[in-house]
Amino acid sequence: MATLVLVEHDNTELNPMTNRAVAAAAALGQPVDCLVSGVDCRIVAEQASRLHGVRTVLLASAEGLRHGPAEAVARVVMTVAEKYDAIVAPASTGGKDSLPRVAALLDVTHVSNVTKIIDPWTFEHPIVAGNAIEVVRTTQAIRILTVRTSAFEPVQGGGDATIVEITPDLAGVKGVVVSANTVVSDRPELSGARVVVSGGRALASRENFERLLHPLADALGAALGASRAAVDAGFAPGDWQVGQTGKIVAPEVYIAIGISGAVQHLAGMKDAKLIIAINKDADAPIFDAADYGLVGDLFEIVPQLVSELALP
Repeated sequence: MATLVLVEHDNTELNPMTNRAVAAAAALGQPVDCLVSGVDCRIVAEQASRLHGVRTVLLASAEGLRHGPAEAVARVVMTVAEKYDAIVAPASTGGKDSLPRVAALLDVTHVSNVTKIIDPWTFEHPIVAGNAIEVVRTTQAIRILTVRTSAFEPVQGGGDATIVEITPDLAGVKGVVVSANTVVSDRPELSGARVVVSGGRALASRENFERLLHPLADALGAALGASRAAVDAGFAPGDWQVGQTGKIVAPEVYIAIGISGAVQHLAGMKDAKLIIAINKDADAPIFDAADYGLVGDLFEIVPQLVSELALP
């Protein structure tokens, strides 16, 4: 049959996680279709149609899908589910909210956070906060997978898929989005950023995050991240959190500043191609994962880095 991929987007732009989810879907060895659900989002469907390997893009547009509420998205998926024997979504907030509902409606098991597709029926995913890898084999008629997108290389453009509009039936959907607060930033989105500058509890205050990390991120064109300890202390907003209970990132460069390197944090950034650590504790676990490490006072090192980057 075929595989359906739930497209991640904001109604105007395709999220780069979708490129990676399509790559994971292609590894199942079947034709790949995409589902774009939202409102006034044909531009997203057009972007998805250009992804290499995509056969068809299904476009479902309705006001009730504006903010992607899981109950409504699951209802849309169910209208086309019989045509597919695999349904894939990024292991994002939306994917992890929607696909388990689809699995429940289909009365099948949901395989979460897949990091490797061994064959079309066998998958790897991390368990125990990333300390162990479990191999799961399923014999179910339909496979429901959320994939850790950082584990898959993104597909590129060059496709020319057909866009097919479908009419979503949202009658009886009880969930209603009352309000939505969207964080607007000129910096790259954390999950898809090429460079990430991330800070830990050692920065000691929100003001130090702004004074030290913001200029460095600006100089590098980087996204900003934080450890859970820094977020819990109020130094950084929750959507910056990197780790097992935050966002999973795989940038080209990850700069960990004042982060000790707890296993939960490492689980969220260990797939970065180059890891640079700055910490005054030479025995900090972060140095075991780092490609380059600077042992010293971050309050001295970071301003020096910003100064050097500012030189012509």
